Amino acid sequence: MFALRSSRIAGALRRPAAAFAARAKSSLAPVVNSPADTLAYADKQLAHFDSMSFLPIKESTVSREMTTRYMGDMVDHAETDVVIIGAGSAGLSCAYELTKHKDVKVTIIEQNVAPGGGCWLGGQLFSAMVVRKPGHTLFDELEVPYDDKGDYVVVKHAALFMSSVIRASLIAENTKLFNAVAVEDLLVRQEDEGVRVRGVVTNWSLVTQNHDTQSCMDPQVIEAKVVVTATGHDGPMGATSAKRLEAIGALPAGLPGMHAMDMGTAEDAVLHMTTEVVPGLIFAGMEVAEVRGCNRMGPTFGAMLMSGQKAASLAIKALERDHGYGA
Repeated sequence: MFALRSSRIAGALRRPAAAFAARAKSSLAPVVNSPADTLAYADKQLAHFDSMSFLPIKESTVSREMTTRYMGDMVDHAETDVVIIGAGSAGLSCAYELTKHKDVKVTIIEQNVAPGGGCWLGGQLFSAMVVRKPGHTLFDELEVPYDDKGDYVVVKHAALFMSSVIRASLIAENTKLFNAVAVEDLLVRQEDEGVRVRGVVTNWSLVTQNHDTQSCMDPQVIEAKVVVTATGHDGPMGATSAKRLEAIGALPAGLPGMHAMDMGTAEDAVLHMTTEVVPGLIFAGMEVAEVRGCNRMGPTFGAMLMSGQKAASLAIKALERDHGYGA
């Protein structure tokens, strides 16, 4: 019922990490083995570039291509199956997991211009990314090489993972990323048992940041069968869904908030407490800690990846329960 890229994924899960480190180089980037070869290759490339001339194009053609495609995507995604708020490590891990289900339409909203959240680097702006096992299984699926240290693995630069999960998520036909777009509010319906989330209220990020300096600039909406919120812990753009649910009384006043660092307990807690907090709204990643009072884990990322993947499966089950998916 749920179509998987079975051969590629199963093969990736069977192959040891060392195999990825030893992968053959792409034919687009041939390996040059000696200084003489390097110089000859450089001369060839320079001659190629110096003789290159781009084909003609009208400026209006570029504008039309960008505008029609983007507006077409907006029309297509005005109604969607799953909205993911936040394209950080948890949100994109969720999006990637949902690419395995081709009939599920996925809409990713990211307030920043660049997706990736805080996962382009490890801790304190260092490059390496540490992930405790079994969080490394996503690296195997994405063919991200790592150094296996026994109980944990180390990716030499976090950007290797982030660029891989972005590519895998966005190349799929069933996903669309709207970056530089802010979620200003949740679309809700009051039911007898409480609030149900049924989409998001969006605006251009630059508009959202300038509401205090301009006249009223109303937003628009995306209706969704399920919303996954993965906006991170409290901060300038974090925990937005948690704070909004508290403000409208859907969660008790005085949320516990993220507790101090304890790597030993934090990752298990965030993963296990990745749940549907109110009907139609699933919390993933560090935003879970704001609602549940988990400790922070600092610069180890396994729970972010696994929480995102778990949220994807929770979304599939919510689609089955509320909308007859798979029937």
